[in-house]
Amino acid sequence: MSASAPIIINNRSSEEFEVNGAFMKISKQIKSEIAGKTLDEAIQLLVSKVDGKNLFTKRLKVVCHSIGTMNRIIDEGDAEKLVKISEALMGRGIELVGRAISERPAVRVVLIAGPSSSGKTTFSKKLCVALEQHGLTVKCLSLDDYYVDRELTPLDENGEYDYEHLHAINVALFQQHFSQLLEGKEIELPRYDFTQGKSCSSGNRIHLTDQTVLIMEGIHALNPLLTGSLPSEALFRIYISGLTVAKNDDGTYFPTTDNRVIRRMVRDAQFRNTTASETLARWPSVRRGEEKWIVPFQQNADVNFCTAFQYELAVLKQKALPLLKDVAEDDLNYKEAKRLKWVLNHFRDIPLDLLPPYSLLREFMGGSAFEY
Repeated sequence: MSASAPIIINNRSSEEFEVNGAFMKISKQIKSEIAGKTLDEAIQLLVSKVDGKNLFTKRLKVVCHSIGTMNRIIDEGDAEKLVKISEALMGRGIELVGRAISERPAVRVVLIAGPSSSGKTTFSKKLCVALEQHGLTVKCLSLDDYYVDRELTPLDENGEYDYEHLHAINVALFQQHFSQLLEGKEIELPRYDFTQGKSCSSGNRIHLTDQTVLIMEGIHALNPLLTGSLPSEALFRIYISGLTVAKNDDGTYFPTTDNRVIRRMVRDAQFRNTTASETLARWPSVRRGEEKWIVPFQQNADVNFCTAFQYELAVLKQKALPLLKDVAEDDLNYKEAKRLKWVLNHFRDIPLDLLPPYSLLREFMGGSAFEY
């Protein structure tokens, strides 16, 4: 590892957050609870005592990496415990959000927004399961499927496609479908082919009944220009983001959105035919769009929910590093690729087979038990 760190380039979010101490508290308590129990039983007991205020508030309750501590846990053979506590805490949080929605019978639409690579799709799927456990019927709608054809996407100040712009979404079609659904009509959802950059017919038809809750996720889901004049009591707004606070042993912090660009890089290489260099080239535009179109609506949410895991960079690095190594030295994005390699090399590896098939991180790594 290099003795001197590369310059960190604009990769810090303005999102409001506070540190969540639940992980470290449970990690310390686990030894006293493990007597007479399996690891899973001890974790379930401790996590079941965690309430909503420790997992979500009007600010994101973020995970805090003490990298040295985490690496020692891995070195001592406790990587499985690290993963299982992190996954259980996220599951508990989603369970509590589902309970809060079920206790508001006027809610017809759950709006889930957040910046790129927050895991909105998997979060929505997990929330569906939580709501169904409370006896609700759930339908899901993704704003990603309402992207306009690539050549119709607005351009940013550099003449590049601005995928974070509100009008990268076919707002008129979305509002038409939204109104029809609330009137009880059946619609056919579009499907967006990211490889071709085209909107396609999906063959997927849905309609709502009086007992149905519609979950709608996408980066603009909390923007009132998109949702129009629906009554507030019919809406439950959720803002999610995979924000991390990773602290080095010398007390310095890594940028709070590094894990999201790494998530996006790994996902897009596998599923969207995009190189690491292409992802890095687009990231400044993505970040500008987030600060303009997404982060300002954070405070409108009923719940702010952090989807980052304590352990995730130790897993992501195994697919991200080969992608970053392919960025050539004469590439304009080489400097940022080098910095991200430097960040990832601070973390010990966690075996990929410890990542559960239902994990939100599988949305980016592949091998998910969910269908996308």
